Amino acid sequence: MIEVEGLRKAFGGRPVLDGVDLHVPRGRMLALLGPNGAGKTTAVRIMATLLRPDGGDVRIGGHDVIRDAARVRRVIGLTGQQVALDAVLTGHENLVMMGRLFGLGTKAARRRAGELLERFDLTEAASRPVKTYSGGMKRRLDLSISLVTSPPVLFLDEPTTGLDPRGRSEVWDVVRGLLADGTSILLTTQYLDEADQLADRVAVISDGRIVAEGTADELKQAVGSERLELAFAGPEVVRRAQRVVDGVAAGRGISVPVEGAKDIKQVLDRLDEAAIDVAGIALAKPTLDDVFLTLTGGLR
Repeated sequence: MIEVEGLRKAFGGRPVLDGVDLHVPRGRMLALLGPNGAGKTTAVRIMATLLRPDGGDVRIGGHDVIRDAARVRRVIGLTGQQVALDAVLTGHENLVMMGRLFGLGTKAARRRAGELLERFDLTEAASRPVKTYSGGMKRRLDLSISLVTSPPVLFLDEPTTGLDPRGRSEVWDVVRGLLADGTSILLTTQYLDEADQLADRVAVISDGRIVAEGTADELKQAVGSERLELAFAGPEVVRRAQRVVDGVAAGRGISVPVEGAKDIKQVLDRLDEAAIDVAGIALAKPTLDDVFLTLTGGLR
């Protein structure tokens, strides 16, 4: 549903996108991760026909974003970083207004507004001005507006920025429902756990190029091994343990990279032979934070 090949864009002679390839099948989500200024929003604006590319091929739902821009707009929805709502109007009025702007008749717009308010659990707040809504409610309403015409492709550009954990969870539930219904989604986000929770695949962009792509688990495995986190009674015990195992000390603990059960057993055997008691033990897998920091040089 989303096909991007060799996408290029520069501003003032500075390349922002330098040969980007992205593909999103029907009913799947691709999360695009990258530091600020990496080109995420620029890519979304090009795919949504809001910005003209300098080069490459971009097709959305089989339509070229330059030659068939009008058709592309009929099959996409876009939720940007800032909510696009009229705070004085009610939630119902916002949806009816957008339905009319999309070409629906009055009855059809009101019917669609009711459907979306129910789907996004906003029926009870439908007659209240949007300025009285919580952050999570505004985000859900903003998402519902992008779905007035039931588009098969949805672009979510950092949709949970500024929300508290409850608001983010509410938006996540809505997005999972959209995926279950077959919507194809491209998500940009600064929240790595969001990509981990929602996306089928993750692409990491840095300096205008895709530097890695795969499932979250594939990317985690690619950047490093698991870590054995060992806790000890105090600094002196940590210093003794450091002479026995090869790890990084942090406070009252040591983090040791391991590759499977054999390595874990060897570490614990060495400590036992040296008569060093372990106060606590845990096995930590690489996270998307590790992936992000490794592939983008630690910049956020």
